[in-house]
Amino acid sequence: MERSRLASATYSNGGAADRGNGRVERAVLVGVDLGVRSRENRATIMAARAQSVCLNSDECAPQPAIPRQSTRPLRSTATARDAQGLDAEESLAEFRELLLSAGGQVAAEVLQRRPRPDPATLIGSGKVEEIAAIAASTNADLVLFDHDLTATQLRNLEAALPCRVLDRTQLILDIFARHARTREGQLQVELAQLEYMLPRLTGRGKSMSQLGGGIGTRGPGETQLETDRRRIQRRIDQLKRDLEGVRRVRRQQRQRREAVPVPTVALVGYTNAGKSTLFNTVTGAQVLESARMFATLDPKLRAIELPSRRRVLLSDTVGFIRNLPHTLVTSFRATLEEVEQAEVLIHVRDASSSYGEEQKAQVEKVLGELESLSKPRIEVLNKIDLLPEAERAALLVRTKSGPKGTGDPDGIAAVAVSALTGEGMEALLAAIDAALQSDPVIEAELRVPQHEGAVLAAIEAGMVVHTREYEGNIVRLSVSGPASLVGRMRRFRARGE
Repeated sequence: MERSRLASATYSNGGAADRGNGRVERAVLVGVDLGVRSRENRATIMAARAQSVCLNSDECAPQPAIPRQSTRPLRSTATARDAQGLDAEESLAEFRELLLSAGGQVAAEVLQRRPRPDPATLIGSGKVEEIAAIAASTNADLVLFDHDLTATQLRNLEAALPCRVLDRTQLILDIFARHARTREGQLQVELAQLEYMLPRLTGRGKSMSQLGGGIGTRGPGETQLETDRRRIQRRIDQLKRDLEGVRRVRRQQRQRREAVPVPTVALVGYTNAGKSTLFNTVTGAQVLESARMFATLDPKLRAIELPSRRRVLLSDTVGFIRNLPHTLVTSFRATLEEVEQAEVLIHVRDASSSYGEEQKAQVEKVLGELESLSKPRIEVLNKIDLLPEAERAALLVRTKSGPKGTGDPDGIAAVAVSALTGEGMEALLAAIDAALQSDPVIEAELRVPQHEGAVLAAIEAGMVVHTREYEGNIVRLSVSGPASLVGRMRRFRARGE
């Protein structure tokens, strides 16, 4: 089954222009649904999964019958598992947001469903002809595929279509290039672009090819191609050396921070989940907040004080996305070191998203690649201000009803917040306090002479004072605070402490 739809010209980003000529570029979006990933197959997939679970159980309720027109045979277990991700329509909607973040405008949308990809063009020759006609009639500047293209597919599509062709990874790389502000971010983006380009570098046109045969087609094209490859490889090697210098500086900065033990807490999550807005609300910083995807590329660090008076460093990091190109994970390793070194991860999720579980799975996939999945995590269900009142109330109840008050059956703390309005911030800070394992909070009884003004000031600044009593020239305090600070007060500990 196939579908094509001309999209309204209202899909724009409010005037973002093409960097080259000051004009908003128009794009035809092409979604590709391979196997059983469409919305109409969800009932089949879920019923099959439930049936497999019930094979050895007598307690399962009878499953409702599946309408005949909605059923398709499952191709394989792997295909059924893939279907737990976004369906074709949701994936195309997300791809549309990527285009808007890149400063483009949707000219048309096309969805192609196939049982398997076409090796030559991904979508088949008939669909290529249809897209060529749509691109010509809408004066499109480029055709974007919500799928990675091989070098052969890219070459064949560019030859058949009247405009430029880009795949999903190229679009994400372009967005990263737009949003890179620091020298480090620019180096990382350039490295990712070159590593993506290198295996796809081919001669353009017949004059660059040895495949045609005949006079004038031997030698020079391949020589130029190898020259380009060597130049790119040299640049990649230089970028890696430069980024290693960045990592060395980061290690030195981290070592200086570790000399005064302040734990780091990192914000992670799907792109556009509200991490930067939450970061600003908690820290009072003014980092860029944007509804566009990947607005944050460079990590930001700010110190915050928790209810226990402990101080931690909060880090804002780049957002994740499904099918995040491996070249980006590799190139942004220096940035993502903040995630690897953090003691606690705050997984920011969009509570208003209709496919939040799929986004969660994609974030955990990247955390697994970073070997950070076992770290203590707090799930922050953000944007509750966008939920209907009944859903919002139910979510607030659920996040307070899990084991040990976590709201999550796996024991991961869950907190419902609105970073925009500030609701839930106190609960979030308390959850961070509870998740920290280094420098634990302990209670103590202290007896401090009144003339020890510096000691009393340090207690007020770094501990929570529960009671205060005066016994002549002695101040008797019942406090709780970081073990490191309480340890420095040992000469003032009450007897028996």
